[in-house]
Amino acid sequence: MRFLRFLLRVLQLVAPSRAAAWAERVFFTAPRTRLTHAQREQLELARPISLVVHGRRIAAWTWGDGPIVYMVHGWGSRGARLAAFVRPLVDAGFQVVTYDAPGHGASEGRLSSMPEFARTLQALVTVVGPAHGVIAHSLGASATTLAMHWGVPVERAVFVAPAADPVGYTIRWAGMLGLRPSIVAAMRAQSERRLAFRWDDLNVPAMAGGLRVPLLVFHDVGDTVVPPEDGRAIAAAWPGAKMVTTTGLGHRDIVRAPEIVRETAAFIAGEGLPLAATVPLPRGEAHWIERHLFERERRPHLAASVRA
Repeated sequence: MRFLRFLLRVLQLVAPSRAAAWAERVFFTAPRTRLTHAQREQLELARPISLVVHGRRIAAWTWGDGPIVYMVHGWGSRGARLAAFVRPLVDAGFQVVTYDAPGHGASEGRLSSMPEFARTLQALVTVVGPAHGVIAHSLGASATTLAMHWGVPVERAVFVAPAADPVGYTIRWAGMLGLRPSIVAAMRAQSERRLAFRWDDLNVPAMAGGLRVPLLVFHDVGDTVVPPEDGRAIAAAWPGAKMVTTTGLGHRDIVRAPEIVRETAAFIAGEGLPLAATVPLPRGEAHWIERHLFERERRPHLAASVRA
């Protein structure tokens, strides 16, 4: 980060246009993550789907049969990251579909963005079938809101650690790198031309106000990647949305916590929101299996509160 900050500060003095182009490329290039053994095993049980969206081949997978539930990962992640939701949903009679967004995982491309996430979901729904439900994490939730704002029909949605203000994150990122306002403006103009999309149209709570789909939001109070205020802002703007706050799961563990998986499957199935004020983590053997199946990380306690 220090080296990148130094290079950009020098470059914006001697070659501003090049600094803006480089900053855009750095910001819109997602890190590629490897599959864990458990994720790879889950994909091996799936039926692969291949489609082309705006000239790039997109890797997607599906399990089961029935009403379709789409899973949308976050920035720098991949579809298999949400693998914990597959078996409960398939057992409940759903078909589950996930994909690697452009520039992520097994999909083609180098650059990616929220509109490209949304366009890929839109294309998948057109090819595979209508969405009974969507489960989306982080920027994937932002992109799902955008796709629904465009008119993609969804009957029920669950957002996990959703990002409310991607543009604000970009501005903060630029500030950390010491970019001048003129460079940020040039980067913004370049990306808007490339994506054919305005940054001003990426405000998630503003889009949420016009949506009437039942929504359940999970967000951890200790999330240091996307603050819980983002989840609260989306839930407050979305008519009828419910929010559940957790403690100790952070931004990443929350997508595989057994309670989150169980309550998500129940909500997608239309069984309401059967969460108590406090939900303990599983103990004993079930806890050991879940922990070791997904990267052997320690599992903290979960406290949930519901707000209508």
